[in-house]
Amino acid sequence: MEASAKLSFARLSPRKTRLVVDLVRGKRIQDALTILRFSPQPSAKIVIKLLKSAVANAEQGGTADVDRLFVKAISVDGGPVLKRFTPRAMGRASRIRKPTSHITVVVADK
Repeated sequence: MEASAKLSFARLSPRKTRLVVDLVRGKRIQDALTILRFSPQPSAKIVIKLLKSAVANAEQGGTADVDRLFVKAISVDGGPVLKRFTPRAMGRASRIRKPTSHITVVVADK
């Protein structure tokens, strides 16, 4: 059985989040949570919450054994970029990009 969880419009850079997500793809749930817990990146905390949500969704279905779950698929897609401007020297302006991400987690039984 498969279960999934999705987070949209997370204020994280997709490029930096993909580095964290690649660490746990294909791993068992307990191993993935351990890896993320000791990862220093800020996006690891959000991925932990999303992974726990996917496990809870699988448990709610009733047919999945939580001890046998693994991360079947996890992906990070780019969302809309918030564009802001800040003043610079001699009357110029500089663009500030605030990227967002869409993160999807799918867990399954072995």
